[in-house]
Amino acid sequence: MNKRTKKTIIWTVSIIIAGILGYGTYYVSSIYSGLEGLQKKGEASPFREIEKVDAKAPEPPKWEGTEPVNILLMGVDARGFEEGEIPRSDSMLVASIDPVQKKIHLFSILRDTYTEIPGHSQNRINTAITHGPNTAMKAVGDLLGIPIQYYVYTDFQGFMKLVDSVGGVEFYVEKDMKYSSKADKNEYDIDLKKGMQHLDGNKALQYARFRYDKMGDFTRTERQRELMKAVGKKMQSTTSIMKMPEILNAVSPYIDTNMDVNDMWKLANVAYQSKMKGSEQVPPMKLLVEANIGGAAVLTVKDPGTLKQYVQDVLNSPVSESETNNSDTESGKQSDKQDAKTTNNAGLSSDSN
Repeated sequence: MNKRTKKTIIWTVSIIIAGILGYGTYYVSSIYSGLEGLQKKGEASPFREIEKVDAKAPEPPKWEGTEPVNILLMGVDARGFEEGEIPRSDSMLVASIDPVQKKIHLFSILRDTYTEIPGHSQNRINTAITHGPNTAMKAVGDLLGIPIQYYVYTDFQGFMKLVDSVGGVEFYVEKDMKYSSKADKNEYDIDLKKGMQHLDGNKALQYARFRYDKMGDFTRTERQRELMKAVGKKMQSTTSIMKMPEILNAVSPYIDTNMDVNDMWKLANVAYQSKMKGSEQVPPMKLLVEANIGGAAVLTVKDPGTLKQYVQDVLNSPVSESETNNSDTESGKQSDKQDAKTTNNAGLSSDSN
């Protein structure tokens, strides 16, 4: 090999290395900027009009990455609301992440659950967010008996952008789903056919919103948990990780959170290494009591103490070897679980979609 050839190789390798380092720098800075944009402050905050009356809550404790952390995920239907107005939560989930055991639990909260709203007497749990995110975190934390350190708030558009930005998900729709409404000019009609299929953002939202069956909101919350697990798994893919700056840029206008960038970095790293341990409805059926309060159909909790213990039992259940080995095949069993579901009980009628 002559000197000219060696020089050419050295220059080529140097250019490649420089290109990789340059892209790496761009990638990291883009992700940092995208994460930073998720936390809205001042006039950019969707809660700017109610911050003064929100529940008094300290800043989230500094998270060292070793203790469990609980995140309240809230989706709202903002149709017909003016900018600055906060609608009731259409869906509420709590993601509980254990960084030591590398496991994640997902709890979906029935929106008609009648409970104490700090500073605002008792009401449905989905009204808590109208008083601000701190109030919502405190209400959910008191109901479940666990501290809620963080929240993530979005609307229909944010959810659709998230699913579209990861390329959609392959998902089994357990039955035909159809619903039409002229009230919103048919913009959010639901029309899905039974079977395994590719769901883009619009179809995923249809699936998550559907509640027009015998079990109403009960089966809807389970569908939401299954769908969120599928989206979460897709976000762990190499393709999604490489597209993360693009994903963050797409969803940023529609999301608000109280997490800072450092906590987001640490949580993302833990979530990537963790497995979904399970998902549950809260309150569970055995603790629900249907009631009519002030002319409204609501769900009350038979024994609040038992509910809190139930949550602890779920979170502290041991991780078996078989569960660890089978976690990757859980989504493949989705259709079997859906087909085996019974629908003997009647659900409550609740707020419109």
